Amino acid sequence: MELRKDAKYAMIIPTSMGIRITPINGQPVHSSELFKMTASSAESNVGSTSSYLGLPVKILTTFVKGSPIARRIKDNLASRHMDYEGPELEQDNPWGYRHQINIADSGYGSRGPRVQNDRAGEVGRTLNAKDFDLDRIFGEEGAQIVHLSGLIAALSPETSQFCLEVARAAKKYGTRISFDLNHRASFWVGREQELHDIFAEIASISDILIGNEEDFQLCLGIEGPEAGGKDLGAKIEGFKGMINRVREAFPDVSVYATTLRQVISTNQHMWGGIIFENGNWHVVEPRDIYVYDRIGGGDGFVSGMLYAILKDWEPEKWIQFGWASGALVATLETDYANPADEDQVWSIWQGNARVKR
Repeated sequence: MELRKDAKYAMIIPTSMGIRITPINGQPVHSSELFKMTASSAESNVGSTSSYLGLPVKILTTFVKGSPIARRIKDNLASRHMDYEGPELEQDNPWGYRHQINIADSGYGSRGPRVQNDRAGEVGRTLNAKDFDLDRIFGEEGAQIVHLSGLIAALSPETSQFCLEVARAAKKYGTRISFDLNHRASFWVGREQELHDIFAEIASISDILIGNEEDFQLCLGIEGPEAGGKDLGAKIEGFKGMINRVREAFPDVSVYATTLRQVISTNQHMWGGIIFENGNWHVVEPRDIYVYDRIGGGDGFVSGMLYAILKDWEPEKWIQFGWASGALVATLETDYANPADEDQVWSIWQGNARVKR
């Protein structure tokens, strides 16, 4: 995949930043007294492998002016070596704007995770192209890849139009477009046709298209994989068939990707993935991984895959590094990858968990 050589940024990522509140020691929310608060968003998670491994990443977002939570978010992005840009809106009153809150019980053993999203008054719902100089961002500064998420594209009518205009600007200036469909049913209520049309246009000009079976069916109307029962081979062939149908509908996309996950228990998953590029299939059949916290694993897969693409590695390494980056996130308290170096990720792929001195 040919990437723009004169770009200032490896990746530009529009997102709505917020905080994640998680009980310590894997306990349920309703019976906990001690919680850990971290700054996060699904989209910024995707940039973390690149930013920690030395590639320049920029976040486009919106902040609440004077908010200590906004301060915490900015400090977190800076600690991840990310630039950020976006307007600051007044809270207005106690019932005004704030950053989203993700309240997450990570689960443990036989008790599954439970996540509640509290997005009332979310400042990120105001993301608007008029607040960003897209010609400067994509024309003068430039990016090799812009990563868009269906979460942001469906968050509000304003953010839907914002993502569409970002995609158009990126296309105009030769930036590759990565689009993770990320369907959320509650975001689509009453807007099904409007969002289908917007998602279809973004997908039609995307270079990298990511999603699971529900994403492709519900966002783009593509028939999902045939049921494979417990036969892993049949399941993989079903996913390949779905991707082939997506290719027919969106033939200008260069890379199609999906993850494969089977949950054995909260702390043990079978983890795999499929990538199609330039007529070639790359498959990692699900392998056993230990899970400390599953939240962010899918973002970690995309994060590692895009890093491998940005490094211009051969395509078979895209899925390997993506798989290992997702597996890395599953071992962390953060919901994003923060690798010490490439070797740490490759050691996960190789199954080498021996001590390194």
